[in-house]
Amino acid sequence: MIANMAALGAALCWAAGGLIAIGPVRVLGSIAFNRVRLTIVATALLIATTLMGGWQTLDTGSALTLALSGLLGIVVGDMALFWSLSRLGPRRNVVIYAANAPLTALLAYALLGEALGPWTVLGVALVTLGVMLAVALRSGSTHSWEAIQGSLLAGVSVCLLAAVGQAAGSIIAKPVMAAGADPIASAAVRVTTAALMFTAIGALSAIRGGGAAMAGGEMPGGRFGGMLLPRGLTPKLMLQIAGNGLLGVGLGMTLLLVGLAHGNAGVVATLSALSPVLILPMMWLLTGQRPALGAWVGAAVAVAGVALIVNR
Repeated sequence: MIANMAALGAALCWAAGGLIAIGPVRVLGSIAFNRVRLTIVATALLIATTLMGGWQTLDTGSALTLALSGLLGIVVGDMALFWSLSRLGPRRNVVIYAANAPLTALLAYALLGEALGPWTVLGVALVTLGVMLAVALRSGSTHSWEAIQGSLLAGVSVCLLAAVGQAAGSIIAKPVMAAGADPIASAAVRVTTAALMFTAIGALSAIRGGGAAMAGGEMPGGRFGGMLLPRGLTPKLMLQIAGNGLLGVGLGMTLLLVGLAHGNAGVVATLSALSPVLILPMMWLLTGQRPALGAWVGAAVAVAGVALIVNR
């Protein structure tokens, strides 16, 4: 039950975080956005882990494993996820990203030997189908967040890459979490690794001189000014980035790791992929556009899947 509740909590955090992120991502770009938010979250997690004494639960091997998990799940996964977010909008993006659930279940079975019972398999299938139907059966939306920018095929392909990265990152982290690693310390290692990598990407872009757009733009202070304070960053955007990071990465990732520590990786990934269902009432509240009946049908299918999983 702990694993299930943690995974559902992660889904809620990611749904809310996706709505907060859309504005900053479209202004700053995915790499600059990730660099700023991960730096904020890494600082908070490092302080929290030190104060709570979580480092003692990690050895060198565990830390390196979690670092690799962070490279795949956060650097590859998030860079692709937020690139596609700026092209597809939050709802389409998070629905396609839900493919990480069945991918994680397959990898967990193939690599970790985590088999699922027939009712759980049916539940996973219903959840995945439900989140897809929540979009496929909806009516069109005219809100600016829903506008497709650029190639639809490119956006979908990159979002699927993000799903693969997330699935691989979860599978790599699972044995470490199951061995008793502290979730906050583990999140600190993963996020700090990712923050350093995004900073290195920004530095490389600045050195080459042609990556100003990726690095977030050049500030008046010189070529490397944009690495720390991307062009276009305002106090309002900084607050949005901090909110997204602390909610979606800090709390959301910690809850995901708690789920992996106590439950089946495929089940945890499936329940945490419910963001498209949870985002429906949020978007209704924020945009004033009521989701179509078909979206609620998809939500009902997903909820039925959750019921099968939780009561297996």
